[in-house]
Order: sequence, then C-alpha cells, then structure tokens
Amino acid sequence: MNVTGGYARYALYYTPPAGPLAVAGASWLGWDIAQGRIAPQPALALNMAAITAEPRKYGFHATLKPPFRLAEGQTPDALLQAARDLCAALPPVTLPALRLARLGRFLALIPDPQPAALDTLAARLVADLDAFRAAATPDDLARRRSAGLTPAQDALLVQWGYPYVMDEFRFHMTLTGKLEAADITAVEQSARDHFGAHATDGLTITDITLAGSDTTGHFHQIARLPLLG
Repeated sequence: MNVTGGYARYALYYTPPAGPLAVAGASWLGWDIAQGRIAPQPALALNMAAITAEPRKYGFHATLKPPFRLAEGQTPDALLQAARDLCAALPPVTLPALRLARLGRFLALIPDPQPAALDTLAARLVADLDAFRAAATPDDLARRRSAGLTPAQDALLVQWGYPYVMDEFRFHMTLTGKLEAADITAVEQSARDHFGAHATDGLTITDITLAGSDTTGHFHQIARLPLLG
C-alpha cells in the first residue's frame, strides 16, 4: 500500500523527533502523530479530554504549510517528491527557547523571539508547494471569514487558502482549545509542570513532517523530510 495515499488533506508540519518533547506532547494531547494512535493522557485534576479535544486530532506540531486538499491532477507521490526536494534545498533553522504562552484563550508553546529564518522556511513551503493545493471553496472562505479577518488576512486567504501565512505566520505548538477564563491559570500551571524543561530548551528544526489526515480528521506522519545538510 502506498503510504502517501488515502488521505483527505495534507500538511507540512514541524513535529519534534522521537524523544522527551515528542512523548510529552503526544501524552498531553492524547494523540501520537508519529505512530498514528491514541496516547494515554496524564492523570490530572483537569478534564484533559475536553481541554485538548480541539487540537488533539492534529497531533503535537507547529503548522508550516496549512492543511490542504490535493489539486486535481496532482498525486500524493508527486507531493512527497516535491516536498522532499524542496526541503533538501532549505537550511535548518535554530529556534530560541520555547515558552508557554496565552494566545487569546488557548495555550501554546512559541519561540521567543521568532527568528526571521523561520518565517522564510514557512513562506517557501507555502509558496513553492502551492501548485499541489486545491483552491479554497466558497464554504472554506466563508468559514475562515466568520472568525473576523483583517484586510491583509483576507488577501492571504484568497491567495494562499489560509489567512495566517507569510506576514501573518506565527509558529506555535497548540496545547489546548479555547479555555474559560476561570480555568486558564490552572491549565497553564499543569502544562508547565508536564512539559518541564523540555518546553524551555532551544531546538533546531532539521526536518519537516509531511502529514495526512484520515477519515476521522486525525493527522498521521507520512514522512520526515530532511532539510539541507
């Protein structure tokens, strides 16, 4: 069976390699994207299933090229090869320490600060592989616009199928769905304890993950694509 086929959508993510950070992320969310299976969540005085329900199906990741359907005439194998070739020409990116941040009403790990080289990496993945993306449907556009977009974000949505790319790109590894104000402090402390030093170490992105979503919407690692060097 071709491992690239049979997926409804594809995406290019950063996912940590096998190790403590990847284990902590899979456990927190309850989904192991690398293994494509449910991961036991920690026993905390929180409703972890509810807190992580929204981001769970995506796995522990940071989006670089947002999920997309394949354009007519394109194939999963061609996407894999093009993505592999592109990544082989792009340099690794070193991030500063990650920190736990409140982004509106949800929690995420973000680099502080976000390096320009990371912006460049994400922009190349979005633009250079855009031929593989099916155009956004009217329903797609309406759904995104219902969240309230700036004119710049709307222009990005029309051009690239997603409003938070290019100048609007912010690298973040989502840990929760939207939280109630009364709960956010407790969840924040639990996340800080759960990730510990693994969330504060700097890291170097040396490969990109091509991922695909199954019929339930859960994303699976298809391949890890090494960057230049």
